[in-house]
Amino acid sequence: MTGFGRGESSSENRRFIVEIRTVNHRYCDVAIRMPRAFSNFEDRLRSAISQKIHRGKVEVYVNYEEYGEIERSVSANVGLAKAYIDAANVLKSRFKLRDDMSLTALLRLPDIFQVGEAEADDELIWALLGDALRAAMDALVSMRSREGDKLITDISGKLDSLASMLVSVEARAPFVVGEYRERLNARIKELLGQNMPDDARLSAEVALYADKCNIDEEILRFKSHLAQAKRCCESPEPVGRKFDFILQEINREVNTIGSKSNDLAINENVLEMKAEAEKIREQVQNLE
Repeated sequence: MTGFGRGESSSENRRFIVEIRTVNHRYCDVAIRMPRAFSNFEDRLRSAISQKIHRGKVEVYVNYEEYGEIERSVSANVGLAKAYIDAANVLKSRFKLRDDMSLTALLRLPDIFQVGEAEADDELIWALLGDALRAAMDALVSMRSREGDKLITDISGKLDSLASMLVSVEARAPFVVGEYRERLNARIKELLGQNMPDDARLSAEVALYADKCNIDEEILRFKSHLAQAKRCCESPEPVGRKFDFILQEINREVNTIGSKSNDLAINENVLEMKAEAEKIREQVQNLE
C-alpha cells in the first residue's frame, strides 16, 4: 500500500526530520537511510516501524541538523603524531637536516587532532528521533488507512459479484444431469434406432455422469470462502496475507467447478468468476 509521512522534532540545538515512503510489496521490507553517527538507533527504528506496518516496501530517510552551540570534544591522535615524528627523524638523519620539529609544526599536519561532538546521552537523542518518527508514522498510517478504506469498498463489491455468479451456477447445476440424460437418449436413438439398451444400463451411465459432474461440495466451500473474505473486509486487523490464502482457495474451487461441470452456461460463469477473482487478487496486494 502506498503512503507518505513526514515528522519533525527539534531541541535547542538539534533537529531530526523523518520521511517515510511505502509502496506495494508482498512482505515487509524496510530500508533505512540515516547519518552514520546515529546507526546505533537503526534497530529501534525497525522495531517501531514493524509494529505498525506489516506489509509493503518501506523507505525511511532520517535527516539531522545542528544549530546554535554544540559542545565539542578535541582529542589528539598520539600514535599518528609519533609516526610523523619518527618519519621526520629518518629524513633528518638521512639528509642532515636541521631539527625544527615543534608543537606548532605538528598542528599543521593532517589528522593530528580529531574534533567531534561531546558524547550525547543516547536516550535524549532517541527521544528526539522517536518523536519525529512517531509523527511521520502517524501521517503515513492515516494516509494508508484512507487508501485501505477505498480498497476494501472496491473488494467488497467484487466479492458480492462473485457471490451473485455463484448463485447462477448453483441454480444451473441441478439441470445439468437431466439435460445430459436427454442428450444421451437422443444420441443413442440416433445411432441405434429402436435397439435401445435396457433402462438399467442407461441409468447407470447417467448416475456415473451425475457423480462425476457434481459440484455441491465446491459450491459449499466457495460460499465458506466468500464469508471468510467478507469478514476480512470488516476486520480492523491486518488481513493482506490471510486474504491471499482465501483467494487461492477461491480460485481452486472455481477451477474445480469449471473442470467438473461440463456445461456451457456454468463455464461462462466460471470465466467471469476467474476474471473477478483476479481483479480482487490485484487489489489485495495493496492491503496491509
